[in-house]
Amino acid sequence: MTSTPARLLMTLLAAVTLPAFAQNLAVVNGKPVPSSRADAMIKQLTSQGQPDSPQLRNMVKEELINREILMQEADKQGLSNSPEVKNQVEIARQSIVIRSLVSDYLKKNPVSDADIKAEYDKFKAQAGDKEYHARHILVEKEEDAKAIITKLKGGAKFEDLAKQSKDPGSANNGGDLDWASPASFVKPFSDAMTGLQKGQITEAPVKTQFGYHVIKLEDVRAAKVPSLEEVKPQIAEALQQKKLQAFQQNLREKAKVQ
Repeated sequence: MTSTPARLLMTLLAAVTLPAFAQNLAVVNGKPVPSSRADAMIKQLTSQGQPDSPQLRNMVKEELINREILMQEADKQGLSNSPEVKNQVEIARQSIVIRSLVSDYLKKNPVSDADIKAEYDKFKAQAGDKEYHARHILVEKEEDAKAIITKLKGGAKFEDLAKQSKDPGSANNGGDLDWASPASFVKPFSDAMTGLQKGQITEAPVKTQFGYHVIKLEDVRAAKVPSLEEVKPQIAEALQQKKLQAFQQNLREKAKVQ
């Protein structure tokens, strides 16, 4: 019969040993695989849409055991100490830590609804209340553009002359630029385009940094601006990127790089 002191000692040992064992998912060749590693992998998988289940947990357990077996074999062969592997491990470590830094920064510096609304209002102001459907022909020399205008006045079709345009995106499509807001174009172009009446062609070549343009306005319509709710995620993402760029630039300016 076990004495009372012996039973007390066994109870104390069990109280110490069992929680320690529970911290490990498994023990492979004497090396423990911590349960926290499984918790981290399950958290990652569920965040990607996989439902938490006994099957998932068993799959994770088997995966981590297999990884530990392979890692032990790699260590036996000395692969962990090779310069190439060390460099790759360091790059992976940096990526993980930087992601954590970015997540922490965005959590502490969130994009507010007011920021999103202000950016949306600015977008609406730049887009304007009208959209324009225009065609253009781009050439390098002013005299070539003038010659095109003369031909158009003589009855030549804009679509035919557009084939000689230097704009590869529209030359084979009759110079068609589709519907767009004036803000989509450089200012000299948009100023000339918005000054035209429907069906009218520019009387003189329009010079931009790209060359000389002959512009024809096909039509005008009220702008179809998406609602705030429709573009809110995109605006939030863009503002987050701006914050991160400013954060990184600030750190770069403070850093001593030799």
